Amino acid sequence: MPRRLCAGSPHFLTEDRHAMCELYVKADPILYESRSRSLRIRGVVTTLRLENQFWDILAEIAAVDGMTTNQLISKLYDEVMDYRGEVVNFASFLRVSCTRFLSQRPSKVRELSLTQRAQ
Repeated sequence: MPRRLCAGSPHFLTEDRHAMCELYVKADPILYESRSRSLRIRGVVTTLRLENQFWDILAEIAAVDGMTTNQLISKLYDEVMDYRGEVVNFASFLRVSCTRFLSQRPSKVRELSLTQRAQ
């Protein structure tokens, strides 16, 4: 049976249409459980609910920028408010910010794809 790369992943699968990539299917359920956090933004206590994976990514971004996660979130809120004047769904904004952060990093999948194209 021919083998193919699973979309977006370096893992090989059979042609079975019901098979899923191990990278996604075998993710620890803790990563997609939601967790709420209370923090103060512009003097107002706010509760944000995000999946644990996004909290981890926000902590990584904050560490890169030399600040706490709460400081990062407050800074992002201030900057988006200054730029747009409103935030309709701040939790979604944070999720998109996380994915944009990850897309800026070189990835093994992207490197593999570029290597395959060059051959």
